[in-house]
Amino acid sequence: MDLKTTIQNDMKTAMKSGEPLKTGCLRMLIAEIKKREIDKRSALDETEIQKTISTLIKQRNDSIDAFLKGGRQDLADKEKLEIDVLKVYLPTQLTEQEVDLLVSAAIEETGAKVPQDVGKVMKVVLAKAGGRADGKMVNELVRKKLQP
Repeated sequence: MDLKTTIQNDMKTAMKSGEPLKTGCLRMLIAEIKKREIDKRSALDETEIQKTISTLIKQRNDSIDAFLKGGRQDLADKEKLEIDVLKVYLPTQLTEQEVDLLVSAAIEETGAKVPQDVGKVMKVVLAKAGGRADGKMVNELVRKKLQP
Protein backbone atom coordinates (compact mmCIF):
# COMPACT_ATOMS: atom_id res chain seq x y z
CA MET A 1 0.00 0.00 0.00
CA ASP A 2 1.41 3.39 -0.95
CA LEU A 3 1.90 6.26 1.47
CA LYS A 4 -1.04 8.34 0.21
CA THR A 5 -3.46 5.42 0.65
CA THR A 6 -2.07 4.75 4.13
CA ILE A 7 -2.65 8.39 5.11
CA GLN A 8 -6.22 8.31 3.77
CA ASN A 9 -6.99 5.06 5.60
CA ASP A 10 -5.52 6.44 8.82
CA MET A 11 -7.69 9.54 8.47
CA LYS A 12 -10.80 7.38 8.12
CA THR A 13 -9.79 5.38 11.18
CA ALA A 14 -9.19 8.58 13.17
CA MET A 15 -12.61 9.89 12.15
CA LYS A 16 -14.31 6.68 13.27
CA SER A 17 -12.47 6.61 16.58
CA GLY A 18 -13.27 10.26 17.32
CA GLU A 19 -9.78 11.78 17.28
CA PRO A 20 -10.34 15.37 16.14
CA LEU A 21 -6.69 16.48 16.25
CA LYS A 22 -5.43 13.55 14.18
CA THR A 23 -8.37 13.80 11.78
CA GLY A 24 -7.79 17.51 11.20
CA CYS A 25 -4.07 17.07 10.78
CA LEU A 26 -4.43 14.26 8.26
CA ARG A 27 -7.14 16.16 6.36
CA MET A 28 -4.76 19.11 6.10
CA LEU A 29 -2.00 16.79 4.85
CA ILE A 30 -4.24 15.18 2.22
CA ALA A 31 -5.38 18.63 1.05
CA GLU A 32 -1.74 19.75 0.71
CA ILE A 33 -0.87 16.60 -1.25
CA LYS A 34 -3.84 17.16 -3.59
CA LYS A 35 -2.85 20.81 -4.03
CA ARG A 36 0.67 19.81 -5.03
CA GLU A 37 -0.66 17.14 -7.38
CA ILE A 38 -2.82 19.76 -9.10
CA ASP A 39 0.15 22.13 -9.38
CA LYS A 40 2.32 19.32 -10.79
CA ARG A 41 -0.52 17.91 -12.95
CA SER A 42 0.37 14.35 -11.96
CA ALA A 43 0.40 12.15 -8.88
CA LEU A 44 3.13 12.65 -6.30
CA ASP A 45 5.52 9.80 -5.64
CA GLU A 46 6.53 8.72 -2.11
CA THR A 47 9.57 11.01 -2.02
CA GLU A 48 7.51 14.06 -2.95
CA ILE A 49 4.88 13.19 -0.35
CA GLN A 50 7.63 12.88 2.27
CA LYS A 51 9.00 16.29 1.22
CA THR A 52 5.49 17.70 1.65
CA ILE A 53 5.30 16.22 5.15
CA SER A 54 8.74 17.62 5.99
CA THR A 55 7.63 21.06 4.82
CA LEU A 56 4.53 20.91 7.00
CA ILE A 57 6.63 19.87 10.00
CA LYS A 58 8.99 22.82 9.40
CA GLN A 59 5.97 25.14 9.26
CA ARG A 60 4.75 23.73 12.57
CA ASN A 61 8.18 24.26 14.15
CA ASP A 62 8.18 27.89 12.99
CA SER A 63 4.68 28.30 14.44
CA ILE A 64 5.81 26.82 17.76
CA ASP A 65 8.60 29.42 17.99
CA ALA A 66 6.16 32.22 17.21
CA PHE A 67 3.58 30.97 19.70
CA LEU A 68 6.16 30.63 22.47
CA LYS A 69 7.40 34.17 21.82
CA GLY A 70 3.79 35.34 22.01
CA GLY A 71 3.17 33.49 25.27
CA ARG A 72 0.69 31.00 23.79
CA GLN A 73 1.83 27.69 25.24
CA ASP A 74 -1.55 26.09 24.47
CA LEU A 75 -1.18 26.68 20.73
CA ALA A 76 2.46 25.57 20.79
CA ASP A 77 1.42 22.30 22.44
CA LYS A 78 -1.21 21.73 19.73
CA GLU A 79 1.43 22.25 17.03
CA LYS A 80 3.74 19.74 18.78
CA LEU A 81 0.97 17.16 18.77
CA GLU A 82 0.42 17.74 15.04
CA ILE A 83 4.16 17.24 14.44
CA ASP A 84 3.93 13.90 16.25
CA VAL A 85 1.06 12.86 13.96
CA LEU A 86 2.99 13.87 10.81
CA LYS A 87 6.31 12.27 11.82
CA VAL A 88 4.71 8.83 11.70
CA TYR A 89 4.69 9.04 7.87
CA LEU A 90 8.36 9.93 7.48
CA PRO A 91 11.18 7.41 7.35
CA THR A 92 13.19 7.16 10.56
CA GLN A 93 15.63 10.04 10.80
CA LEU A 94 19.37 9.49 10.93
CA THR A 95 21.11 10.14 14.24
CA GLU A 96 23.58 12.97 14.59
CA GLN A 97 26.47 10.47 14.58
CA GLU A 98 25.25 8.89 11.32
CA VAL A 99 24.90 12.31 9.72
CA ASP A 100 28.37 13.24 11.00
CA LEU A 101 29.82 10.18 9.21
CA LEU A 102 28.02 11.17 6.00
CA VAL A 103 29.37 14.72 6.32
CA SER A 104 32.94 13.47 6.78
CA ALA A 105 32.64 11.20 3.75
CA ALA A 106 31.12 13.99 1.64
CA ILE A 107 33.92 16.41 2.61
CA GLU A 108 36.50 13.87 1.45
CA GLU A 109 34.51 13.10 -1.71
CA THR A 110 34.14 16.76 -2.72
CA GLY A 111 37.58 17.87 -1.50
CA ALA A 112 35.98 20.73 0.44
CA LYS A 113 38.33 22.72 2.64
CA VAL A 114 36.85 26.18 3.14
CA PRO A 115 33.47 27.42 4.47
CA GLN A 116 32.50 28.49 0.94
CA ASP A 117 32.22 24.79 0.02
CA VAL A 118 29.26 24.21 2.36
CA GLY A 119 26.79 24.04 -0.54
CA LYS A 120 28.73 21.34 -2.39
CA VAL A 121 29.04 19.18 0.72
CA MET A 122 25.39 19.64 1.74
CA LYS A 123 24.21 18.62 -1.72
CA VAL A 124 26.10 15.33 -1.47
CA VAL A 125 25.05 14.64 2.14
CA LEU A 126 21.35 15.33 1.54
CA ALA A 127 21.38 13.15 -1.59
CA LYS A 128 22.92 10.25 0.34
CA ALA A 129 20.59 10.75 3.30
CA GLY A 130 17.53 10.54 1.06
CA GLY A 131 15.33 12.82 3.16
CA ARG A 132 16.25 11.12 6.42
CA ALA A 133 18.42 13.98 7.70
CA ASP A 134 17.37 17.42 8.86
CA GLY A 135 18.91 20.07 6.60
CA LYS A 136 19.54 22.42 9.50
CA MET A 137 21.52 19.78 11.40
CA VAL A 138 23.50 18.90 8.26
CA ASN A 139 24.31 22.56 7.69
CA GLU A 140 25.55 23.01 11.27
CA LEU A 141 27.75 19.90 11.11
CA VAL A 142 29.23 20.88 7.73
CA ARG A 143 29.98 24.43 8.94
CA LYS A 144 31.58 23.07 12.10
CA LYS A 145 33.87 20.75 10.12
CA LEU A 146 34.82 23.38 7.55
CA GLN A 147 35.76 26.06 10.09
CA PRO A 148 39.40 27.18 9.68
